[in-house]
Amino acid sequence: MSVDKRNTPEASGSTRREFMSSAVVAGAAVTAAAQAAPSGQPGAPWDPNGRIGIGINLEYVRHADKSLEWGIKRAGEIGYKWVEPCMLDGRCLLSNAGYCHVTSFDTDPKVIKDWCEEAGVGISGLSSHSDLLNPEFGVQYARRGIRYAKALGINVVQITEDMHPAKWIDEAEAYNLMRINLHAISETCEENGVYIAIEQHGPYTAKIERMARILSLVDSPWIKCNYDCGNTFLSGSDPYEMLEAVIDKVVHVHAKDISVKQADAERGKVTGTAVGCACGDGVIDWKKLVARLQKANYKGVLSVECGTEEEAVRSLAHLTKVLQDLNA
Repeated sequence: MSVDKRNTPEASGSTRREFMSSAVVAGAAVTAAAQAAPSGQPGAPWDPNGRIGIGINLEYVRHADKSLEWGIKRAGEIGYKWVEPCMLDGRCLLSNAGYCHVTSFDTDPKVIKDWCEEAGVGISGLSSHSDLLNPEFGVQYARRGIRYAKALGINVVQITEDMHPAKWIDEAEAYNLMRINLHAISETCEENGVYIAIEQHGPYTAKIERMARILSLVDSPWIKCNYDCGNTFLSGSDPYEMLEAVIDKVVHVHAKDISVKQADAERGKVTGTAVGCACGDGVIDWKKLVARLQKANYKGVLSVECGTEEEAVRSLAHLTKVLQDLNA
């Protein structure tokens, strides 16, 4: 008579040993991939042909009172291949009711991944902007964003400093705070294989010399740059000189154009803005900017930051032509 050994101690022990062996191998593979990632561009090329991609930040539905799900679906219909969700810590009544695209970290990551799959888009980065000058919430929020990004299968999370730092924080204190915070955040980046991408958006990040100093405060391959040409221009800095200063650190780009009207009214008076005009309608020379990214072998995404659905349509058309003209 044959004996079924599937539930015997010997079989159970063998199964456990096989499982543990497989787990060790899998864990080693994940660790190796995470350690190797900083040496080049994040992960595999965004596009199968190794070209620059075009995406859109969900801020384009900010004034349309639409949900993240709606914004992702519409982005796919317009023709975008990438989206950039914006996340919040806790819950929001407007978001829960579907009137706001900003979505809680409490949302199951699978829900967002399913929306993207149905829309035929990927996620280029996670807009989880915590405050680099806040030693408590800034680190906590960034860490949650990093872990959420890993759950989504992406490896870029944005961060910046407060646009209006507390009056008690002088320049020396500001750099000390940012160094301490970035050191703590970079440890979580390394643990999860996710880059923290610092964006030009405040009194320190929007100035070329200051931004370069911030990027060198902590010696970590996980601290990179989310380059925003529109914010840089509004701050009074030269966006092309800024790009040159950070080019080796750029892992994500906010494609934000600034209208002549806004430039005349605000340049040198602010350090950034939530959204710009349609790409191609403003002051940014997109061919010059993309050509420099192309020369640096950038294979990431140009994530459009505009304010309306109509501007999103025109931005995609303009940037597509620029990429085609440059064969980028």
